[in-house]
Amino acid sequence: MSHISLMVVSDTGPVKRLSIRKLWIHLAITAVVVLLVLAAWGGWSVHQKSLIQSRLEHANYQLALQQQQALLEQKRLQAMLDAERQKMRVYARNLGQLQARLVRLDSLGERLVATASLDREEFDFNLEPAVGGAAIALPQSATDLRLALDEEINTTGSHLSKLDAQLAVIDMILQDNRDISLARPHAWPSEGGSLSSHFGLRNDPFTGKRSFHKGVDIANRYGAPVLAASRGVVVYAERHRDYGYMVEVEHGYGYRTRYAHLSSIVVKPGDEVKDGQMIGRIGSSGRSTGPHLHFEVYRFGKLLNPSKFLPRG
Repeated sequence: MSHISLMVVSDTGPVKRLSIRKLWIHLAITAVVVLLVLAAWGGWSVHQKSLIQSRLEHANYQLALQQQQALLEQKRLQAMLDAERQKMRVYARNLGQLQARLVRLDSLGERLVATASLDREEFDFNLEPAVGGAAIALPQSATDLRLALDEEINTTGSHLSKLDAQLAVIDMILQDNRDISLARPHAWPSEGGSLSSHFGLRNDPFTGKRSFHKGVDIANRYGAPVLAASRGVVVYAERHRDYGYMVEVEHGYGYRTRYAHLSSIVVKPGDEVKDGQMIGRIGSSGRSTGPHLHFEVYRFGKLLNPSKFLPRG
């Protein structure tokens, strides 16, 4: 049987009979099933698309977060690199200062040897110190370079210590022919002037806070001569960060004097000076509020009150 008959009965009209082929029914059922399947597949596709979109957004967020972290890490590493480079510059500058100090001490040593008429074979400052050791590879990284600079600075420091010891021996020999009264600072260290700040605790002129003043200040006109307080040998004569143009004189028997904030210097390391000899001129260089001389006295490295050594004030 290839047809299905349907009878439609009406209360007022005749009975109608419909005949439908089975094929059309099967096709209709198949179409409905296909539509349901397509609808289900479409709903699943929309769900998958939404899920994929959510995962993509999450992946983009994670990527942006990782990029931000990578940028922060890059900045951190760059800061570390800049800090290491700054350390390298500091090490190199310190090494340069040590080497400059060696040159000054060598010059001073030569002059002291000549003054004392010592055996030059025993105190020959022109000879390079004998060194040795295993070969060391050149540094390849900033850390290795810093370690190498540390080692070089330590080596140079050891050389300085040895040289200082030699100069101390020479100074002791010289002291045999020098009266301690001549070594003791005793002359007024400038041409004119008057005390403007005493040794000890005072209010700092820049911060207003209580601080320790390591010397005395002698106010004077700009350019007035600065004079050696006793005979001796110049051991330092250059610009200092805080003291400005500064001179230090070694007098023997442990005495050393310091003259700071000068406008100019007329001596150099190794020069012998007499008491009252001009070594520079009054100024206001460095950490200073006006023209004056900052004067300090040491003995065997211990800070003393300069007022005890001044002939007046």
